[in-house]
Amino acid sequence: MIEVNWSRTDLIDESKEVVEHQTKQQKERLQQSSGVNIEEFNEGRVKITRVNVDKIGQEQIGKKEGKYITLSVPTLTIDDQNGFEQLEKAFTKYLDDIHKDIEIKQDSKILVVGLGNKTITPDAVGPFAIDAMQTEHSENPSDHFVMYAPGVTGQTGFETSDFILALTEKIKPSLVLVIDALATRGSSRLCKTIQITDTGIHPGSGVGNQRTEVSKEVMGVPVTAIGVPTVVDATVIIADAIDHVFRSIAARIEEKNKPSGKLSVRSWTPDPNAQVNLDLIKPIFGEWSTWSTNDRLQLFEEAFASHPERLIVTPKEVDVWITKYSLLISKCLFSWLDQKVKKSK
Repeated sequence: MIEVNWSRTDLIDESKEVVEHQTKQQKERLQQSSGVNIEEFNEGRVKITRVNVDKIGQEQIGKKEGKYITLSVPTLTIDDQNGFEQLEKAFTKYLDDIHKDIEIKQDSKILVVGLGNKTITPDAVGPFAIDAMQTEHSENPSDHFVMYAPGVTGQTGFETSDFILALTEKIKPSLVLVIDALATRGSSRLCKTIQITDTGIHPGSGVGNQRTEVSKEVMGVPVTAIGVPTVVDATVIIADAIDHVFRSIAARIEEKNKPSGKLSVRSWTPDPNAQVNLDLIKPIFGEWSTWSTNDRLQLFEEAFASHPERLIVTPKEVDVWITKYSLLISKCLFSWLDQKVKKSK
């Protein structure tokens, strides 16, 4: 069976190397052998995953040396004010944490680049964040932020990194912040996650459109990438949907003969996180119903490998999500900058 295209994600905690080392023993083995440190914990409703990769780890897992911080609120919804407030608090905190070694002086400049195509909503979080920063602080602009939305190569005909490099050489910033939309390999992560990394970014890599990277090695100054996953491969949606159906049917069969099932006076909905015995549905659907989600995903990858169209899916409310994240990122950047400048005084 063809292996899953694990690279169709921009989130390090969804990469093959991290996913395959989820248990404590496996994580310890990975850290000892490759110099990759994985730390997971919760702050309120926000799940935080910190991955530090050193030079040895870079060679071992094929991910750039540096820090990766992923913030996720699995239960986040569009109207979830509390969830957004907690995510905002965590984002500001870890934005400061990843830049603790970078000094922002009174005359320092920070170049903020909003990558993406403003005319395609799932790809517009970068340009929209720049608009939000310019609009919200139009009456009191920052002396530190220089904001730029270069568009995409398909619109301009030039490499985006060339524009950013020219501007970097002109203004000589202390830091470049790059905001972009990301791809995820888990539908539950769509628009519920923010990733921060000091390794820079390869625009379009999550959907197979490799461009020249925007990184410290290319720009000559520290580069931090801020990303929000807004798209997922259609095969992932299919695998997730089938997994949900199988789990629901197995849970209903398991519940059928229990007192709680007999006493139920309305339609019963199984807990999506509860452990279920998938062997119960093997007589109905056969052996493949007990496969892991990843095994089924590999099957779909193989089945659709020769299909002329590879579909990328985004939530139907993506325009609302993009607006909310644009405002959140804008607010947090100014809040972080204000704290950073006060500390330097």
